[in-house]
Amino acid sequence: MTLTNKIELMAPAGNFESLQAALDNGADSVYFGVEQLNMRARASVNFTMDDLQEIARRCESINVRSYLTLNTIIYDHDLSVVKTLLNKAKEANITAVIASDQAVISMARGIGIEVHISTQLNVTNIETIKFYSLFADTMVLSRELSLRQVKKITEQIEKEQIKGPNGKLVEIEIFGHGALCMAVSGKCYLSLHSNNSSANRGACKQNCRKKYTVIDQETGYELELDNEYIMSPKDLCTIDFLDQVIDSGVQVLKIEGRGRAPEYVATVIKTYREAIDSYYEGTFSKEKTSLWMEALNTVYNRGFWSGYYLGQELGEWSDVSGSMATQKKVYVGKGTHYFPKASIGEFKIEAYDIKAGDKILITGPNTGAQEMVIEEMYINDTVANKATKGDNCTFKLPFRIRLSDKLYKIVEA
Repeated sequence: MTLTNKIELMAPAGNFESLQAALDNGADSVYFGVEQLNMRARASVNFTMDDLQEIARRCESINVRSYLTLNTIIYDHDLSVVKTLLNKAKEANITAVIASDQAVISMARGIGIEVHISTQLNVTNIETIKFYSLFADTMVLSRELSLRQVKKITEQIEKEQIKGPNGKLVEIEIFGHGALCMAVSGKCYLSLHSNNSSANRGACKQNCRKKYTVIDQETGYELELDNEYIMSPKDLCTIDFLDQVIDSGVQVLKIEGRGRAPEYVATVIKTYREAIDSYYEGTFSKEKTSLWMEALNTVYNRGFWSGYYLGQELGEWSDVSGSMATQKKVYVGKGTHYFPKASIGEFKIEAYDIKAGDKILITGPNTGAQEMVIEEMYINDTVANKATKGDNCTFKLPFRIRLSDKLYKIVEA
């Protein structure tokens, strides 16, 4: 295991705010997309090739691994872009590329970039592991496997000493938390058929998250459904059986969410970091999992279920169109100045009021996602209980802010 003997906690990064949030909250590795050739091309802002150096710099400075996702279907006209992107990743010292197309796998191997096999390749058995071990050091297993099946694969890797190109035993990665797709390992065609927008090219239109009715064409009767969101799975959550996940022998736990907000990344990574550390310290308990679940419920989710890991045969479906989070953020204003000697930040209030005692969130490309409670606030050097639209207010901060960082108030949903 790289970094430590603990399971590797892998965080999503859809932009610099989320990247910094992941790094600040204990991620061992981050994965991200560049421009259009990744499975979240439309769901997140995505980085550009010019960002690769900065991503690598931030990760290397705290010994965090960086993974470039290049896992869409690749056509002939994409190959020159793929080649350029891989060369840029190599120059920037990006740790590995997550791939599913054989062209990407071959090109990455050809220039000496570590390859990880994407879940899009639907790896479900030991013979497939053996085949891809010729090209890749880490493999993401299919999301439809049970932990019993996962454990059997990891045990066979050890028993048969199946090694990747780096000469080490193949590492196994599984999904640990976040959105799930109704299709097998994400290979869905609904969006392509309805909107000519391919999910397999990172442009999913989220058809499965909509409300549908089912009508019998012969009789005209509408069928009664228990749940109108019949194709929208709840989010995966493994924190309450994380001990079983780790005991299955996997080396990497992936958190889904490149299309979600930086505070989502901060909260989920912080929570799973605590849970993983607790397991290795021997303090993992039901009481702690209850508190961790409360924390996970505060950020975007469609309700939670355990996926197929515990042997469940059928999925669980969301009964709402959006988030079931217990908290939400409302925009307040933006940062205008930071006074380093006094550790005080100044903000221009542009929307909602804030007052002493409010829980706030500050986000920015270098700030990440930082939450805190305002203890005391000043307007024009005078103590104030409340700041309203148009005010410039200051308050003490335990971290540095930058110009135009966004200020939000956290409220009950």
